[in-house]
Amino acid sequence: MAITILKAENHRRMPWKNGAGVTVEIAVHPQGASVDDFDWRVSMATVASDGPFSRFPGIDRTLSVLQGDGIVLTVDGRETRLTRDSAPFAFAADAEASARLIAAPITDLNVMTRRGRFAHRVERLVLDGARTLDPVPSLVFCAEGAATVGTQQLHTGDCAVVSQPGPLPIEGRGTFFSVEIHTLRQG
Repeated sequence: MAITILKAENHRRMPWKNGAGVTVEIAVHPQGASVDDFDWRVSMATVASDGPFSRFPGIDRTLSVLQGDGIVLTVDGRETRLTRDSAPFAFAADAEASARLIAAPITDLNVMTRRGRFAHRVERLVLDGARTLDPVPSLVFCAEGAATVGTQQLHTGDCAVVSQPGPLPIEGRGTFFSVEIHTLRQG
């Protein structure tokens, strides 16, 4: 099984699309794509104040809280409270969305795919030992802790990119996010 580890210290930092903050790009396809022409993207961001989210036309998005007390996310007028223990929350990235901090700043994980061409699913995993992931995710992000994914070491902030099918063994302790990305049609 081919697994590539994207180390935390090598993730690309760039301004938010709306210029109101900084995002840490973990993985993007095609490699080197901009915020306007990616097919899929996985990133982290610190939300330090209340305010609007950047809109991404034609994109589906899933948000998970990694650090902090959480946010109240309002999407097209509907409020959802998200904390570190909440399930990942999926919504259309072209919808009107804003966040209100529950207390202090948060760090979130964003997974985005181009609607109609790709789809994604994000699952939070709390690991204390060994398990097998099947179906195999496209990526495994380590939010906190450490694990062995296949034969590769994964530490906080690292991301494993899995490029071959088959059950994926993972062993360790911490909080991880399994990200499945599916191709619906070629561009």
